Amino acid sequence: MNSGGARPGAGRGGAVLPARPPRLAPGDRVAVVAPSGAVDADRLDAGLAALRALGLDPRPGKHVLSRAGLCGTVPPGDGRHVLAGTDADRAADLAEAWTDPNVRAVLCARGGYGAARVLAHLDWTALAAAAPKILHGSSDVTALHVAFGRRLGVTTSFGPMIAGALAAGPGETADAFRAALFGTGPVTLRGTGAVRGGVAEGPLAGGTLALLASLLGTPDAPAPAAGHIVFLEDVTEPPYRLDRMLVQLIGSGYLEGAAGLVLGSWTDCGDPAEIAAVTAARLGPLGVPVLAGVPAGHGPRQHTLELGAPARLDATALTLDVLPGGAP
Repeated sequence: MNSGGARPGAGRGGAVLPARPPRLAPGDRVAVVAPSGAVDADRLDAGLAALRALGLDPRPGKHVLSRAGLCGTVPPGDGRHVLAGTDADRAADLAEAWTDPNVRAVLCARGGYGAARVLAHLDWTALAAAAPKILHGSSDVTALHVAFGRRLGVTTSFGPMIAGALAAGPGETADAFRAALFGTGPVTLRGTGAVRGGVAEGPLAGGTLALLASLLGTPDAPAPAAGHIVFLEDVTEPPYRLDRMLVQLIGSGYLEGAAGLVLGSWTDCGDPAEIAAVTAARLGPLGVPVLAGVPAGHGPRQHTLELGAPARLDATALTLDVLPGGAP
């Protein structure tokens, strides 16, 4: 079992980098929680099996298979949106896992909707007193990435869900998950094209576009991305909504001073040509390198990114290198 973790350190330009939690090792206990939508039991079982195949000891949270409606309990299968239990229950599972000294990582079962609602139910003083550990998930979990990064000063892991893509078993997604969460070296991703060429360096920020936009103006709004390389992706958002959210990010000042941008998958978001035109029109005028087509997000290839870690973007060479966090 790993022990200890990298302390915050000064990055280029003197910026303080978040602490990097210890990497995983075979035999480590990991908690699987559901902070958002209701979880399918069969998919969860497949995801737990995938974690065991990696040598981990997964322990599901108490409420991981619970069900509750947006405003209370609803009968299963009634067609309304269903959460994985009440806000308080989902928050309790997350807090219990984070503060358990025997748990080395907190892995999210799925996304959907609801993670932002648990933030007000968390005791941040108690969470800050616990040893840092990996928080992993994507999509709706972006709300947790932003809050944990700002409030606890730790890097977090954006990648495939346990009852989602990871449940598919061995393959590129699982290999990338293992490399990022077990490895100590850099992770390199390659894009398919550049909106604007150039090289940039800085800590990695961002996540799912809709979640970042939804947090603006709240107590857990993402910190301004000045000096950062910002990763963006989304799913089932048509081009006009992507355009609207990008306008919102830019208008809010969030992207002011960003060192560069990296675009992941835009799964089921409509005409790729229109999406390319929207991202070029909105992000090109920022005057920084913009790399597109990185295999991260909701697509069939879901690589894992360490948010908060130092990164080097070479949009001309179509590469993003994510370095171990908590180091210069």
